[in-house]
Amino acid sequence: MVVSRDKTPTAQETFMQMAQAAGLRGRLLVTIGLLILVRLGVYIPIPGIALDRFKEEVQNTPLIGFLDVFSGGGLSVLGIFALGILPFINASIIMQLLTAALPSLENLQKNEGEAGRRKISQITRYVALGWGALQSVMLTTWIQNYAYHPGPVFFAETVIAFTAGSMFVMWVSELITERGIGNGASLLIFVNIVAVLPTILGQTVGVAQQGGRDEIAKVIILLLSFLLMIVGIVFVQEGTRRIPIISARRQVGRRLYRERTNYLPLRLNQGGVMPIIFASAVLFLPASLVQFTQGKEGILGQFNQVLGPISNAIRMDGPTPWVYVLVFFTLILFFSYFYSSLIVNPVDMSQNLKKMGSSIPGIRPGRATSEYLERVINRLTFLGAAFLSVVATVPTAVESALGIQTLRGLGATSLLILVGVAIDTAKQIQTYVISQRYEGMVKK
Repeated sequence: MVVSRDKTPTAQETFMQMAQAAGLRGRLLVTIGLLILVRLGVYIPIPGIALDRFKEEVQNTPLIGFLDVFSGGGLSVLGIFALGILPFINASIIMQLLTAALPSLENLQKNEGEAGRRKISQITRYVALGWGALQSVMLTTWIQNYAYHPGPVFFAETVIAFTAGSMFVMWVSELITERGIGNGASLLIFVNIVAVLPTILGQTVGVAQQGGRDEIAKVIILLLSFLLMIVGIVFVQEGTRRIPIISARRQVGRRLYRERTNYLPLRLNQGGVMPIIFASAVLFLPASLVQFTQGKEGILGQFNQVLGPISNAIRMDGPTPWVYVLVFFTLILFFSYFYSSLIVNPVDMSQNLKKMGSSIPGIRPGRATSEYLERVINRLTFLGAAFLSVVATVPTAVESALGIQTLRGLGATSLLILVGVAIDTAKQIQTYVISQRYEGMVKK
């Protein structure tokens, strides 16, 4: 995409225009109302389950605790929206991978226009339905151990409730995207993470109040480290490499124009939060499998004995924390390059520039341009992966060094999502205000 330099309104101007835009107020009210509706559904529990015993199990299972943050505590209370938007997010990731692998889906996305994108969206919904049903079956199979009256009736009712809840949340997310402000799925995850912040901060303040000056100093250092990480995330999320673009000469009437103010923006962190989510899931998987196979006999018992040392070796608080850091960095680097290859295609970018009659100064169009863009993207991806690794390990390392574990639920992934969604939503509001202003000027 080629972007030209333009003056953007300040935050104060955007806020004043937002307050005067009636259409924007309606969109904001729709968004807030739907988000409140989803949060209420999280606390409608599935009947017939011993929640106290189940919450203790969730706290001792790393993967479930990790997913519980994204469901806003829905998994720990086993509400009808326990799965939340996770099946739809997983389906979207699966469709992105399939689109890159299957030529038929790639053709739908690139050459069929709006009709092709609508068809891909419909396929994504079907995949989300199947994935949600599968996750509901797995979750119900697990929680049957905590049910008062387990059996086929309980199993069927619970699976239907979880699946229907996830589909309703998916519908709400699409409704927010269409009639509200921002990306519905991202906003739902954002609100779910924000929902657990009061509990986490309350526990942290409680630790400071119960301890002496040393505990207060530790809490202040921990909070300052998180604030510094947020500032760093903002800078890196907004960081781009602007490659100058020279457009071909074009003649309008008797005048000859040659544009030199355009540039091609390449983001420093192409994959966003997805590489760190994949890497975290892979790291949590051995510990979760060890938890599930603990005390089993036969093949599962042997499996537990093999995975036990591996799980201990790749733990941040284990005997070899440097192994954790090395494995985490390697996984983040791999998934960053993998996800960047799905999002950015240097060959397509080179062909698009050639079709528009544009070129990079000093670089020949065609193969030379694609090779140049590939080198730049690889370097940016490495820098972005290194940043993600720092963000992923520093907060956990600070918590372990200070001995304060109250913010463990608010990790690097949560920080990246909070900052990224806030920035994207603010940009969409700003874009809507600008479009409303220009529309008003045209009407006048």
